[in-house]
Amino acid sequence: MIEMRVMGIALDTRSGSPIVVLNDTQNRRALPIWIGSAEASSIIRKIENIPSSRPMTHDLFLNFCKSTGYEITKIEINDVNEQTYFSSVYLYNNDLQKEIEIDARPSDAIAIAIRADVPIYVTENVLATGVVSTDTKKDEEEAQEFKN
Repeated sequence: MIEMRVMGIALDTRSGSPIVVLNDTQNRRALPIWIGSAEASSIIRKIENIPSSRPMTHDLFLNFCKSTGYEITKIEINDVNEQTYFSSVYLYNNDLQKEIEIDARPSDAIAIAIRADVPIYVTENVLATGVVSTDTKKDEEEAQEFKN
């Protein structure tokens, strides 16, 4: 698993669809994931600390978890099939000593993760199918070292 962070939201110039962009901790790789407008708005609101007078859906989920004794511990983007990404939200209850895994769309999982301030992990197989290099100079240096 590779830990990644939300770099921001971009727009696909062809379709106008929002894209959440995740970067690894070394800023060497980026993973773009096309998402819905509502989820993009939720992510942007949190990134830019825009307050809401009432709980938004992802805030409601966190409030529900806390009220039942669970805390979000991490999210994983763990599979991709025909350009559809799959993820899980992990919750833990200290009193019950119990962890549960909940299937979620990556866009919702990411919106939850940034609110809960928990790590976002991506599996190697997902990175292998969708990652984009963001440090071509370092890539070239490593390729030259490998050739030598």
